[in-house]
Amino acid sequence: MNRVPNIAKQPQKSSQRKEKAPPEVPAIITDKERGSYYEKGRFLGKGGFAHCYELTNRATREVVAGKVVPKTMLVKQYQRDKMTQEVQIHRELCHKNIVKLFHFFEDSLNVYITLELCARRSLMELHKRRKAVTEPEARYFTHQVVEGVLYLHDLKIIHRDMKLGNLFLNDDLVVKIGDFGLATTVDGDERKKTLCGTPNYIAPEVLNKMGHSFEVDIWAVGCILYILLFGQPPFESKSLEETYSRIRHNNYTIPSSSTQTASNLIRKMLHADPTKRPTAKEVHRDIFFKSGFMPARLPVSCLTMVPKFGGHETSMMEENVAPRGTDARVQRPLNGRAGLAALPPHMVANNAEREKAQQQASEATFREPEDAYLSQLFHQVAVLLEQRIPGIEEEEAALDGYQSPECLPIFWISKWVDYSDKYGIGYQLCDNSVGVLFNDNSRIMLDQAGNELTYIEKSNKEHYFSMQNGEIPMTLNKKVTLLKYFRSYMNDHLVKAGEGSEQRVGDDLARLPTLRVWFRTKSAIVLHLSNGTVQINFFNDHVKMMMCPLMQAVTFIDQNKRMLTYKLSNLQRNGCPEKFLHRLKYAKTMIERLMSDANVVAHNPSRQADVPRGMASARSASAGSRGPIHNGNHLPQSASGSNIHPRR
Repeated sequence: MNRVPNIAKQPQKSSQRKEKAPPEVPAIITDKERGSYYEKGRFLGKGGFAHCYELTNRATREVVAGKVVPKTMLVKQYQRDKMTQEVQIHRELCHKNIVKLFHFFEDSLNVYITLELCARRSLMELHKRRKAVTEPEARYFTHQVVEGVLYLHDLKIIHRDMKLGNLFLNDDLVVKIGDFGLATTVDGDERKKTLCGTPNYIAPEVLNKMGHSFEVDIWAVGCILYILLFGQPPFESKSLEETYSRIRHNNYTIPSSSTQTASNLIRKMLHADPTKRPTAKEVHRDIFFKSGFMPARLPVSCLTMVPKFGGHETSMMEENVAPRGTDARVQRPLNGRAGLAALPPHMVANNAEREKAQQQASEATFREPEDAYLSQLFHQVAVLLEQRIPGIEEEEAALDGYQSPECLPIFWISKWVDYSDKYGIGYQLCDNSVGVLFNDNSRIMLDQAGNELTYIEKSNKEHYFSMQNGEIPMTLNKKVTLLKYFRSYMNDHLVKAGEGSEQRVGDDLARLPTLRVWFRTKSAIVLHLSNGTVQINFFNDHVKMMMCPLMQAVTFIDQNKRMLTYKLSNLQRNGCPEKFLHRLKYAKTMIERLMSDANVVAHNPSRQADVPRGMASARSASAGSRGPIHNGNHLPQSASGSNIHPRR
């Protein structure tokens, strides 16, 4: 086993680095002890003193996450000791629900930790986009967290900083516990005295300095389950003092929408007396994880959209939600058959529990504002532009210290074809799924594997079908044929056709965002997805911008093919290049138009009489009498991809 190297002490520098500035990281990072070389890739994010990058091993081409800590941040002995302890604990761990630590080394500038790459960020980003999730999802995520905690506790390790931001997700949405900066080991009945943790997750015995042990992790898991189910921490308040007071007095409430099994488990884990909380093993065996549906896997789309559970159609608007107590399976898709199989009887505790769980899932769906967050986004951009935003150089804005890549959108439109003079607009999302927004305001969506079809009536009622099972009703034949045409056209004419994607376990639960409203101007095409993302593609220089109201962030793909993501609050504080500021001002006007046109523009060609045709590219003479208008360039195909190649 490789030793943990001593971190060389660095002299204190007289001139301090600006807090937001990233560490100096060479393009090629050398691990001298192992003779390994890593190519520095895209910036992944930052936290505390560390910045994280994608690193590619030059010999094996394995891609890992590299945590980089400048030695200027490790001047004091306790700082070096803390990092050494973190590595000593973490590197010995090997479990499917723990982020794997591979190596630890240093050079003259930095200390490097190579870790398992978790490309889907953390449960914190899921929470920001979704707030409350459905009970099957909460069961899925929490069960994995508990398995990781059980493993740690069996090794006599307390994590002591369990929170959404430290629960990472890989491409398969497997939960991985990370960040062992506060972790410690305990012997027997030893009680630790250190005051540590994150305010919304701190157990009362830590605040009261009574000494703490494994029970603090159980308390934190209780907080995590509560947040997943109800969208906010159980003890959260406007002030830190009030939050701590609520924790000390065990002052929290469980919403009436909760199922009994969920309520019971939360109460047990959030018991004020740590000796009365269940152990990790007892939580793992709790009936909550057996009393309802727990998917074997979840689709990536659940990071931004509610999955489709059960054999029933689901409305995206409140007026279409099945009333409480109604078995939603009574509703049928257009062909009279359920689009998905009903939950197996052994997965459901009883009818009352099932009805409450179904109601919770419906509530999570219709909580989405009817304007799909347009008014929220307009307010965010307006507030930003009302402030005096400092100007900065474009090169400075591209620095890692300014960016927030964790806010990158999950979905955006990578290709589009405007055939609205006859049918509507066809488009492809970045995951290769395809959709059409028809002129009659109905929508159709086919997943990347070409198996799962969703049809949404103009009333927003959804219907699900399997292409493989021949479930498509005759009434949809024409629209499905048009969908296939759009798909074929985009693959053949806009970019190279990619290899077919195989359907993964869990993809049948995916609800993909759909194009809700769109229009074209002389300068750009403006697209609004049902998950709230507003995308603007500029015609003259091929710059794209995607704005997410839930993450309160904007992503630019500039002329140099760089993908740059910023929180709006960071732009206000750090500054914004004039080029981007100009586009934000344009976006504000476009969002205002989307808000005023939302009920009529999606898509009525008569409203587009002032927009010249062919603004985006030349027509295809073989595509029809007039031919479709298409983007003529495309966005990167994957949110996790590092190479961006817009086509001119």
